[in-house]
Amino acid sequence: MINHDEAGAVRPLTLAWVSRHLEVGERIVRTEALHGGITAEMRRLTIGTRDGGTRDLVLRTFVDVEHAEDWLNREADALTLLTGTGVPAPGLVAVDPTAAHCAYPSLLMTHMAGRTVLDGEGLETRVPLLARQLVAIHALRPAERPREYVAWTTADTVVTPKGADAVAWAAAIDVIRKPAPPYEGRFLHRDFQPGNVLFDVSPQRPAGARITGVVDWAATSWGPADLDVAHCSTNLALLHGPAWGQRFAEAYEGAGGMLAATASERLYWRVRDGLACSEEVQLVAQPWREAGRTELTTRAVEERLDAYVTSLMDTLG
Repeated sequence: MINHDEAGAVRPLTLAWVSRHLEVGERIVRTEALHGGITAEMRRLTIGTRDGGTRDLVLRTFVDVEHAEDWLNREADALTLLTGTGVPAPGLVAVDPTAAHCAYPSLLMTHMAGRTVLDGEGLETRVPLLARQLVAIHALRPAERPREYVAWTTADTVVTPKGADAVAWAAAIDVIRKPAPPYEGRFLHRDFQPGNVLFDVSPQRPAGARITGVVDWAATSWGPADLDVAHCSTNLALLHGPAWGQRFAEAYEGAGGMLAATASERLYWRVRDGLACSEEVQLVAQPWREAGRTELTTRAVEERLDAYVTSLMDTLG
């Protein structure tokens, strides 16, 4: 009998598929929901091993999600490519992108130690670690490049927050009406941000934190390093205040990363990501509250986004 937590129950077809990818003599003994994802259901599966011990796997399932096949294929390709590179990513066990065997499109991978850390304590230590990790990801030169990045917003779909600085937002929207600046392509995670990075960190010694894993590679792309830096900057600004969004780019360059040469080019990528977030503030804020940041209401995040976009226009515009 499998021990499920209430939210972690896995459908029988999917359980049977997972079982076929276990070692001889192994069995699933427990399933547990993992929180923090926006588009996919995540579950930790505890596997009983032949010697009486246990090991964990992670099941990622897309339920009624458009483009699930594409995302799972992209993640499977990325995890395969990352094997042996030194970038701490899960190992691919199996993938069923079309739900040929599972109830829904699914991917099975190894479980990584560590946890996401979204609070402010120890942030001074974690930001340089995030920057160094992203530089290492961008240094990868795969024999086969992932597909070119896709922009997540347009000037016509931006949602200006209520009470926002209308002049600053209008100017920011005008920035992304222009063609994208030329860039040198890099291997991008495309959703690199604190919610997708696992840390080994003790509450007693936050300065001793280290990264143990980077997860959620479903949006892996080829594009400008600025785009990944912009995305992490936006998330840090919303989690911890606009100044941290500005500081991440500095930390990335301090770690050896190369960004666009001119202020106007940097502004384009930073503003583009901030404005993209305007369309999904509620989706972004909810998992943060579930993780314990209860003060990050949708309205509070909108206010931080307004402050961040305004600060970008003041600093780089």
